[in-house]
Amino acid sequence: MQHGNRLPIVGVIGSGRKSNQQLAEEVGRLIASLGAHLLTGGGQGVMSAVSEAFANVENRKGLVIGVLPCRKIDPARPKPGYPNRWIEVAIPTHLPLSGAQGIEPMSRNHINVLASQSIVALPGGSGTSCEAALAVQYKRPIIAYLGARGVIPNLDSTVIRAESIGDVDRFLKENLNS
Repeated sequence: MQHGNRLPIVGVIGSGRKSNQQLAEEVGRLIASLGAHLLTGGGQGVMSAVSEAFANVENRKGLVIGVLPCRKIDPARPKPGYPNRWIEVAIPTHLPLSGAQGIEPMSRNHINVLASQSIVALPGGSGTSCEAALAVQYKRPIIAYLGARGVIPNLDSTVIRAESIGDVDRFLKENLNS
């Protein structure tokens, strides 16, 4: 799944509060098994859970990358809760948290989406919704893996929905090879 001598990057977006543990673990292990890097916003919730699952895969090739929001008064210092303990490559930014303003030009969501060859969306709120909208806007391959009761508000109807981790696996293999 390499592009030349570089590993592909798979972005995972989702709640910064709820871990959605089972879905996050499945996705983290899958991405590690595909020989890709994992990119998240570097915080808690889904970001931490998927990072932990990815990091715990033995003999993985990829790294856990986090694009971090930092303090306005000190752009070199991440905000509280960032990075989670599983981040191996921390990229501090002067850009704010995502939230409802996540599609504005000065949101770090643009970096998360544009740096990823493919994106897996797990359940989340307005920030996740904004990142998914940016993926559609930038024509980044994106799949939503929401489980039985997970939601992403206002998720674009063009976003593929996965019924199982097997669907996510097929999607990533197809889109990381193209």
